[in-house]
Amino acid sequence: MEDTRNAKEEWEPKPGMIFDLLDNLVQHYKSFGNKMGFEVIIRSSKKGYDGEVTNATLACSCIGKSCSNPVNAFKMHLVTKTDCKAQIGATVCSDGKWKICSVVFDHNHELNSPTKSRYFKSNRIIQPYVKRKLEVNDRAGIRPNKNFNSMLVEAGDAENFPFLQKDCRNYIEKVRRLRLGVGDAFAIQKDFLKMQNENSNFFYIMDLDEEGRLKNVLWVDARSTAAFKEFDNVVTFDTTYDQQYDMPFGAFVGIDHYGHSILLGYGLISNEETKTFVWLFQSWLACMLNCASKAIITDQDKLMQNAIEIVFPGT
Repeated sequence: MEDTRNAKEEWEPKPGMIFDLLDNLVQHYKSFGNKMGFEVIIRSSKKGYDGEVTNATLACSCIGKSCSNPVNAFKMHLVTKTDCKAQIGATVCSDGKWKICSVVFDHNHELNSPTKSRYFKSNRIIQPYVKRKLEVNDRAGIRPNKNFNSMLVEAGDAENFPFLQKDCRNYIEKVRRLRLGVGDAFAIQKDFLKMQNENSNFFYIMDLDEEGRLKNVLWVDARSTAAFKEFDNVVTFDTTYDQQYDMPFGAFVGIDHYGHSILLGYGLISNEETKTFVWLFQSWLACMLNCASKAIITDQDKLMQNAIEIVFPGT
């Protein structure tokens, strides 16, 4: 409690305080929020005729009200908006400096422990040198969880990390989608359409992100579909890394009467998370007309095993 009181006295914003730049003001209020246990966002800003920002409001991230969704009325959601009124208002002076004009301290919600401020989204920043390391390790075929754990070992303690494992996964996924550019996605679809035109039993499905970029793709040729009807007792699945796109490439493999491997489908995916494997396995089953195999075998990590348990219960 003593540390919190000292932090409030030292960092507490007051009307009339002057800052050289808006960024300096934002950083000061964010530091105050970190020490007191709340996250800061830029609530609003106004620009003058010259396009420069002249007024700004910085607020607690719990400002505003949560919108209820009548479609999912019975689904539990974490409430993060409490209509909190804590905020500061600032304006630019004639000399270009920024002055705090108003301050509201009252929060209508419980504040976090200052030690947990690193979990605030605005604080979870991946530094450029860490991004480069993540990309290099990803290209070398190191899985995101092992990629993160290796850096965790180097840091010595999770408390020294300003970001979470999911932040690393999100960044790696974004980088992979950029590798698979718009031109590549168009070329892949063009080839698939050609193959489908030659044989109507050729199957493919694409998963796009919010911006219409290709995330994941599955394709199964006609021979694989026919083979699955005879050899569906055991199906193995494994991933490797595609050399052209540096993305996980997966193959569904069956065993014929002679003990030979037969290919039953292929997938190119942007990440190796459970939800992605679920999409891949469900898409593959849709192609195979929901004829679930008696077993799916894999020696890979827990995320893939979770997806198998969801899509192939009882295997």
